[in-house]
Amino acid sequence: AAFQKKGHSARILSPEEAEKLAKDQVLVSEFKQLKLEKEAQKNWDLFYKRNSTNFFKDRHWTTREFQELKACREFADQKLTILEAGCGVGNCLFPLLEEDLNVFAYACDFSPRAVEYVKQNPLYSTERCKVFQCDLTKDDLLENIPADSVDVVTLIFVLSAIHPDKMHLVLKNIYKVLKPGKCVLFRDYGLYDHAMLRFKSGSKLGENFYVRQDGTRSYFFTEEFLSQLFKAEGYEQVVNEYVQRETVNRKEDLRVPRVFLQSKFQKP
Repeated sequence: AAFQKKGHSARILSPEEAEKLAKDQVLVSEFKQLKLEKEAQKNWDLFYKRNSTNFFKDRHWTTREFQELKACREFADQKLTILEAGCGVGNCLFPLLEEDLNVFAYACDFSPRAVEYVKQNPLYSTERCKVFQCDLTKDDLLENIPADSVDVVTLIFVLSAIHPDKMHLVLKNIYKVLKPGKCVLFRDYGLYDHAMLRFKSGSKLGENFYVRQDGTRSYFFTEEFLSQLFKAEGYEQVVNEYVQRETVNRKEDLRVPRVFLQSKFQKP
């Protein structure tokens, strides 16, 4: 069971949580931080090697949460072109292609291994999608996608894995392929999500930025930070709010606070 609420106020910490975060101020050394940045691709590739396609569940909630995937059509059976930036092994991509036959999808990922998994999926068809390996912070999307040709870009649990200093490069890159008047749909970890509170001491890279044991990194967004990030690259804000959920495990009497940021930004 879970309850969910949306809004503009951040989650309020319990005194114990606030104390834990206040104590955890020691940052990972600069040497190790540079090494993590250099090895980011390798670490994600190893992640997919260990977990293959089994780690993330298929995201059948995408069209429910993002009505825009249907609403951005001007007429009922209009063919949509979408870009899934950071597609992983296709947990969002394939449910969407199954559910909506009038979609052509571009999809890219940082990890060459993840891209291979997408190509090996029985649902993969070059008539309906084009998948390619890409570092969104430096590889030009225009090499694979025509300028101003995409109706919707999904950026779902992707930006949080990128160093905050490089996030603007991703948004700049995406801007070039998005049609004017069309949108980026964003969902990612929000400030004080349960995952943020579980990091052990010695995992902190910077404000709201942490490293997991496997070397992959995660940033936890505030509404203000995300808003400034997109607006600085020329986007207009349509929706930008926290989604707070409490997942309850009745058997073990555990309540787990999940916090996401769900947003929509438009290219003028």
